[in-house]
Formats: sequence, structure tokens, C-alpha cells
Amino acid sequence: MPVYTVSQVTSYVRERLEYDSVLRDLWVSGEVANLRRSGTGHSYFTLRDAKGSLKCVLFLNSGGSERLTSGAAVLAHGRVSIYEKSGDVQLIVDLVQPEGVGELQLKLEQLKIKLQNEGLFEPSRKRPLPTFPRRLAVVTSPTGAVWQDIQNVVARRYPLVELVLAPTPVQGERAASGIIDALRAANDADVDVVIAARGGGSLEDLWPFNDEGVARAIYSSRVPVISAVGHETDVTIADMVADVRAPTPSAAAEVAVPDMIEIAGQLSATRRSMVSSMSARVLAGTASIERLTDHVLSSGPDIDTLRRNVDDLLGMATIYHEHGVELRRERSQALSERLTSLSPYDTLRRGYAVVQRRKDGAVVGDGAPAEVGDALDITLQNTTLGADVTSVDDSPTSNTDLESRTELSAEGAENAGA
Repeated sequence: MPVYTVSQVTSYVRERLEYDSVLRDLWVSGEVANLRRSGTGHSYFTLRDAKGSLKCVLFLNSGGSERLTSGAAVLAHGRVSIYEKSGDVQLIVDLVQPEGVGELQLKLEQLKIKLQNEGLFEPSRKRPLPTFPRRLAVVTSPTGAVWQDIQNVVARRYPLVELVLAPTPVQGERAASGIIDALRAANDADVDVVIAARGGGSLEDLWPFNDEGVARAIYSSRVPVISAVGHETDVTIADMVADVRAPTPSAAAEVAVPDMIEIAGQLSATRRSMVSSMSARVLAGTASIERLTDHVLSSGPDIDTLRRNVDDLLGMATIYHEHGVELRRERSQALSERLTSLSPYDTLRRGYAVVQRRKDGAVVGDGAPAEVGDALDITLQNTTLGADVTSVDDSPTSNTDLESRTELSAEGAENAGA
């Protein structure tokens, strides 16, 4: 015979309880007793009637904890399990309602819990509405006042938007499927935002907008959905799933489109602000440029003084240059005169002559003495004489006697004349 541990038995019992189709989804009515709230926000209590009691736990994120008071008659929804540590069978409650609530309300609360746990109400997934929509679809009845109210509001506020009606019944047995089809048709019509709307009514009248299929169709919409179902005090599941909830259909239209008059006022105010801002910037820029100009002018060189200095320097340079030219001209003149005085032509003008041997052009002097028989050329100032040496006197003589000691032959004279 097998022997089991306590934990094996309690674990087996827990699995049996939680897999039972009745015990995992049931409503239990009873009176609240032994109510205790923990520091973490969980509620522990007992449901009892005249013949028995059942331990219960309601965790923090479940609904209806505010309805738990000692002695209150309530309806609790949840599943039966076992707390293995103590071996106590308990009801894990996810919703508490006061006893006597109708069946529709109980179904509604139960569906809310289901969809909330799936994340359909999560605020982080809700999308912002477009500021300037091009096309706006309205899911509502074509014969009701809602469609006319929305048209009037849109025509007054923003007639530029194109309204598209996705007709559907909003009350009765066929309403839920019609709303689902209309939402899908609106998404296929290339619109920017959808309004799902109807007027007020009882819970039964509004029930199509509490339908799970409608909630999932809104959740699956490609574009943002505005829900405007009933009056401000009526809250449906469609309102909770939609990206934006409006208290009335007219308010939904006001939320969906901007106000052209308000936009014009904003544009005018923006224009005035821009003009004022630009004027202030221009004035500030002008003042800054003037300050910079003054700074440049004050810190820059004195152009007029520098110009006068340049003119003075140019005048001094001109004077220096002219003086230098004059000095060079005088020096050149002196050198020219000196060269003229040293020129052999000047000597010839004073009556002297240059004697050269004809055969080699050597000047007759101590370095190249003339010999008897040499043919000579005697260069005077304006003429050249030819002569033949017939005799040479080697005795020293003065310059004045040299010409008288030289005898010219008749042949030399003839050559000179030639």
C-alpha cells in the first residue's frame, strides 16, 4: 500500500479542485464574517450561512473590496482551491457584488474583470487622436438624433473634415454584430478616427456596447476610437476599451475635430507673438551691431592720421630721391669732366701727336723705340701723317726738341698727304 506525504495529498487535492469545471468558476452567496485586511491590501474573510462557512481571500487587484463589511450579504465570484500550508479549503475571490444584483450586472462585472486581466483597459495602449483629421467615421444608427447632432457640431467647428457614416442598429439582438461589422467597415474606409455613439438608456438598452465582441473589435481598430455611449453617468465596456471616452455624442464630435475659430485665434496670437519676438530680436540685433561698430571704430587705427603720415613720408622720399639724383648727376658730371681731361683726344687737341709703328701698331716710346727704316703713323687732332725713320738720336732731349730732331722723308710726306 503506497504512503503519501502531506504535501503530496494537499497538492493533489488542489489540482482536483482547480480543474473541476464547477469549482473553478462559480458564484457564492453568503454573509461576510471574520473580515481582516492585510498591510498589502489583501482581504481575508469568511462567507457563511445557517449551515456552513467557507474561507475566502480577495487579492488587492480584484474588484469589490469596498463592498466587504462584517455582516453584509454579498455575492462572491471566484474559484475553489486549497491553501497547502494550512490545508484549508478557500474561495479565491475576484469579484464581490452586493446580494440582489441582477444577472446582467453580474455578467458585466465578470466580463470587466476578464478583459481587464487581458489588458484591454490598459491606459498605456490608448492612442492619441489626430489633431487635424481628414476623414471621420461615425458608427451609429442613421435614423437617430446622434448622427444629426454629430453632423451639426462638425459643420460648426471644422467643416473641412469628411464625415463617413458606418450605419448599424445600436439596440436589440442584432446590434452587437452590427456594431462589430460597422467598426470593421470604418477601418476599411481609410479614416483617421472613429466615433462609436448612441444616446442614453437602461442597462438593457446599452447592453450591445457591453458585448465582448464589440470590445475586441474596438481594441483591434487600426485607428483611434472615441466611445460616446449613453449619458455621462453611463459607463460601458466600450467606453473602457476605447482610446477616448466622451460623455455624450456631441462631446465626442467636439473631441474629434478642432475648432476653426479657436485655431484662427491661436494663429493670430501666434502671429502677434512672432512679430513681437522678431521685432525685439531685430532691435536687439541692431543695438548689438551699433555697439560693435562703435567698438571697431574706437579700437581701430586713425586712418586720417596714417594717411597724413604716408603723405609726409612720400614727400620726404620724393625730396630724398631728387636730392640723390642731383648728387649723382653732379658726380657723373665731375667724372665725365675728369675722364675728358684724361682722354688722349683731349691731349691731341692741345697739339700733341701719337706715333705708332705701322707694322705692329705699337706706340713708339721707351718700351718700343723707333729704328731707322721703320714706317710710322703720326696721329694728330684732325689728321694722320705717314713717315719713315731715317735717323735716330739716342741722346736725351727735352720734349720741345723732339719734333725738330725727326726728319720726315719726302715719301712719308706724300703718304701723309695721301
